[in-house]
Amino acid sequence: MATQEFATLTTDDLVTGEAVALDLPPASLGTRIASGLIDVTVTILLLIGLIIGLAIAALRTSEALIQVAMLGAIIVSLLVFPTAIETLTRGRSLGKLAFGLRTVRDDAGPISFQHAFVRALIGVVEIYVFMGGPAFFSALISSRGKRLGDYAAGTYVVRERVKLRLDPPAPMPPQLAAWAASADLASLPTGLTLAVRQYLGRLPQIDPASRAAIGLQLAAAVSEYVAPPPPPGTPPEVFLGAVAAARRERDARRLAREADLRRRLTARR
Repeated sequence: MATQEFATLTTDDLVTGEAVALDLPPASLGTRIASGLIDVTVTILLLIGLIIGLAIAALRTSEALIQVAMLGAIIVSLLVFPTAIETLTRGRSLGKLAFGLRTVRDDAGPISFQHAFVRALIGVVEIYVFMGGPAFFSALISSRGKRLGDYAAGTYVVRERVKLRLDPPAPMPPQLAAWAASADLASLPTGLTLAVRQYLGRLPQIDPASRAAIGLQLAAAVSEYVAPPPPPGTPPEVFLGAVAAARRERDARRLAREADLRRRLTARR
């Protein structure tokens, strides 16, 4: 049933643990190149500054110490700096901040030090050693614009400045309002809830044959959590809309009761 539950998802939908599909489009290749140029420019300037500063400080020391200082400057500027800034900003670099981008895990969660370190380590080779060639061609053929560092780290760069578009919730069908008020509706599994939401929100975009097939599959799955069944002859989309609206109303009342209880308990202290 897992495949059927997610039949209405698209490749751009990142599903969170709360059964919310986040439509976060991947960053375009041009935007990634522009943000990458900013990051590379800042990194090169930092490297030059560190080399000049360390060279001046080590003028009266041995040649071996100067070489160690140069190596340290390279490591700090190419590896430590990008790792630190992406870890502290949870997926942003200076270039990504400028263009509204963010690096996230493949499951849409925030990246950690490990992800940032792997991206920076691979980036030293694919961006600086090979002048960005592998990164460009990898992002060009990837559907999500992933460079080699993203594949190695399991990450994905998304456009963060996207206008939030929430489909209006499915209203309660008037013909099933009385039935839904007295029906016993158990909580649906997360995947099934998401599939119903996606199906109802995209009904106008689905061709009639797929609409009927998916509707029947979802209705059969949802009916296992509903008693009694809807009146005979009820269309699947009407039945699913009634269940979704009823669950939403009951959950809203439950949350309101819990909030009122917390307010009364805290008011006594």
